[in-house]
Amino acid sequence: KGAFFHHFASKEALGVAGAEYWGSMTGALFEQAPYHQPADPLQRVLAYIDFRRALLQGTPAEFCCYAGTLVQEMYQASPALREACATCIFDHCGTLVEDIEATRQQYGADEVWTAASLTRHTQAVLQGAFVLAKAAGDAAVAVECCEHLRRYVELLFKAPVGRPHTGESA
Repeated sequence: KGAFFHHFASKEALGVAGAEYWGSMTGALFEQAPYHQPADPLQRVLAYIDFRRALLQGTPAEFCCYAGTLVQEMYQASPALREACATCIFDHCGTLVEDIEATRQQYGADEVWTAASLTRHTQAVLQGAFVLAKAAGDAAVAVECCEHLRRYVELLFKAPVGRPHTGESA
């Protein structure tokens, strides 16, 4: 307890620091991830989804998003925590925009949606998958959500569907 008060002015400040740390730690993980390797932008986007699926190992506590969990619990009680979590989540969304926009340009896409909106939808599916995994106490439901997300993205870009999933990033 003494260390808590020595390093942080409040519990809220600790939570904000936690969200900021989570964002930097996961940012480094995703920056080095193998989904960046394919030359084709659609294959990078699909490899991102495959990478997210591959991370779904162990119990929900081992793979769920700290920022997503924190914002679900505290969004009304603490504007500072909500903002820190929003920064973490939406900054991550921003890392996918360039690949999705390149995919839109190369493969064509309806004008009714944007690359940024698809990144937010992707995060909504993933965060929802985490909630379902927590409720079920099992990663299988989150894996299922990732597989549906992959099929959805394939359909958006009229990519060959039905490709067997290897569980590995391309």
